[in-house]
Amino acid sequence: MHTIRDVARLAGVSVATTSKVINNKGSVRPKTAKRVLEAMAALDYHPDQVARSLKVRQTQTIGIVIPDITNPFFTDVIRGVETEARASGYSLILADSNEDSALEEANLNMLYARRADGVLLAPTAAFASQDRLTRRRFPVVLFDRLCPGFAGSAVVTDNLVGAREATEHLISLGHKRIAIITGRMELANAVARLEGFRGAFQRAHLPLPEEYVRYGDFQFESGYRCGAELMQLATPPTAIFSCNNKMTLGLIRALFELHVACPQQVSVVGFDDFDWAANFSPRLTTVAQPTLEMGRQATRMLFEMIRDWKDGGQEQRGRVIALKPELRVRDSTAHPCGESLPVNPATDLRPAAAEADGPSKL
Repeated sequence: MHTIRDVARLAGVSVATTSKVINNKGSVRPKTAKRVLEAMAALDYHPDQVARSLKVRQTQTIGIVIPDITNPFFTDVIRGVETEARASGYSLILADSNEDSALEEANLNMLYARRADGVLLAPTAAFASQDRLTRRRFPVVLFDRLCPGFAGSAVVTDNLVGAREATEHLISLGHKRIAIITGRMELANAVARLEGFRGAFQRAHLPLPEEYVRYGDFQFESGYRCGAELMQLATPPTAIFSCNNKMTLGLIRALFELHVACPQQVSVVGFDDFDWAANFSPRLTTVAQPTLEMGRQATRMLFEMIRDWKDGGQEQRGRVIALKPELRVRDSTAHPCGESLPVNPATDLRPAAAEADGPSKL
C-alpha cells in the first residue's frame, strides 16, 4: 500500500505540499497540484480517512435514521440530504428503524460508536434519546416528525396548513360528508393533519361525525381497512382525505374491491405526492411535501450544529423550520353526485394479496 511519501517522491515535491493538495488547503501552484494529482492516480493512492478523522476529530460522515425505507417519501428526502452532504464533502450512513423504537435506539448507538459527526432522524415515536445524545454532545436534527417534549432543532412540513387546504378544497366542491384516515396520534405530524382537517370544518361551520374520523398507522393495511369501513357505513362519506401515501394506496385498493367509483361516488385527496399520483386513473389530487428541500435544509441545520459544537460553543436553542406544502388538484376530486351506491357486505376485504398485486384503477 502506497503512502503519502510515495506520492510526494513520484511528484517531486515535499510531503507538506502533497498534504496541502490532498486536503485542498494552502496555496499550491496549479502545475504542482497537477503533478501531485497525477502521482496519486498513478499509484492509486487514497488518503487514510480513519487516520485523518482521528487527527481532526471528525469523520466527515453523518447518519440518517428513517422509520420506513419502503416509503418513497423518505427516499426523496434522502436525495436532498445526499446532495447537500456531497457538496460539503460528507458521506452518508443510512439506517432503517422499521418503526421499531428499540431498533432506532440501536441505530443511534451504532452511529455514535462509529463516530458519525451528527445524525438526521425521523423518529418512530417518543424520542427518548434526546437528553443522552445532548450529554454526549452528539448533534441531532429531526425531520418530518416531531415528538412530544422535543426541544431541539427540526425541519418539518406545515402539516396543519396542508390538511386544512386539502379539506377546504373538498368543501369548496360541495362536499359535507368528508372522512379522514389519519396516522398515529403519538406523532406530531398526524396530530397536526387532524387539527387542520377539523379546523376546516369549524371554519365552514360544518358538523363532523366521529364515525368519519378513522385512525390508521401510516401503513397500507390501515388505509385499506379504514377505507373499507368508511364505505360500509349506513351513510358513507362522499369524500375521503388520507393522511399519507401508503394509506392512500390501501384506500384505493379498498375502493377498487368494493366497486366504488372515484370521483363519481367518492372523491379522494392524499397527503404526499409522487410520480405515481399522476399516473393513476383518475389522477390523484394530493398535498405535496417539499421533500428535497426538507432534506437539504435539515442537512444544513445539522452542519451548523456540528460546526458550533466543534468550535466549543454551547448547544444552540432549538428551532423548527416549517416548510409550506402544495395542494395539487387533479382528477380524483369532483362535486358530489348524489348518494353513494350500497356495497356488498359479503365482499372479501382481506388485504393479504392486495398489496402484492399493486394499485389498480379506481
